[in-house]
Amino acid sequence: MGSYNVLEPILKDILGMLNPLREDWETRMKVISDLREVVESVESLRGATVEPFGSFVSNLFSRWGDLDISIELSNGSCISSAGKKVKQSLLGDLLRALRQKGGYRRLQFVAHARVPILKFETIHQNISCDISIDNLCGQIKSKFLFWISQIDGRFRDMVLLVKEWAKAHDINNPKTGTFNSYSLSLLVLFHFQTCVPAILPPLKDIYPGNLVDDLKGVRANAERQIAEICAFNIARFSSDKYRKINRSSLAHLFVSFLEKFSGLSLKASELGICPFTGQWEHIRSNTRWLPNNHPLFVNSPFPFRLLLIFCLPLTIITTLNSY
Repeated sequence: MGSYNVLEPILKDILGMLNPLREDWETRMKVISDLREVVESVESLRGATVEPFGSFVSNLFSRWGDLDISIELSNGSCISSAGKKVKQSLLGDLLRALRQKGGYRRLQFVAHARVPILKFETIHQNISCDISIDNLCGQIKSKFLFWISQIDGRFRDMVLLVKEWAKAHDINNPKTGTFNSYSLSLLVLFHFQTCVPAILPPLKDIYPGNLVDDLKGVRANAERQIAEICAFNIARFSSDKYRKINRSSLAHLFVSFLEKFSGLSLKASELGICPFTGQWEHIRSNTRWLPNNHPLFVNSPFPFRLLLIFCLPLTIITTLNSY
């Protein structure tokens, strides 16, 4: 207990440095506003809206966090779903407009990625931005993480701490094949689901449906239905008077996070991490996870039942095992 008492204020101090200030929120809102002006000047993007997502929307960003933005195309009241070639063309138009306006540097058009992305950094605010087209799914999963963080404030604190810890150990950079921030958030989520007693429920208890099927038709109706289902189930979980309460300190949760995943080398060949069920899942029980030639599987629950596998190099396993 003594060591936890020493660690707790240290973690709190780190959080004090990581937590965004009011000016950090205002700076990002200014970047979004400026981008809206640029988008409005592009003929092919007339009627499109500029909508942030990612850690900014889920409130899981630090003072130095980047900004993810989706440009949602006009499709009346219905959900738009542009093809990859259309997205590439529109991002190319936006790239030319940004160059013409000025104020942006390190512009990089990743046209042939699974999801085409335009990357840049603002000169005056030093904010890194990733721009995509019609990334409504990214917006929804950002809202899910925000809703989840409202259940227990320790989730947000842990995500910030784990991301900073991962950066310090050079395992928070998807460009080098390590964790992205989203997968780190899922690891923290899974940790909270598998604590004893559990702090967060399996995501199937929050939203049991299939977002791929449900994000169709009139956008306002689809989003409202998803939000209402999640709000009802979260309220039911939070108000369950028979639920055992986990009162672990942040220090205890951080140390137990490292302990839980320190044995990955023994588990990763046979078990995958599934926040949807809140359990370790046998890889061989799901044919979509085979062949098993990756060090670690993290089953993304957003959109539910659409499998995304994070392939992580052995250096990550080694780093975690060192704890």
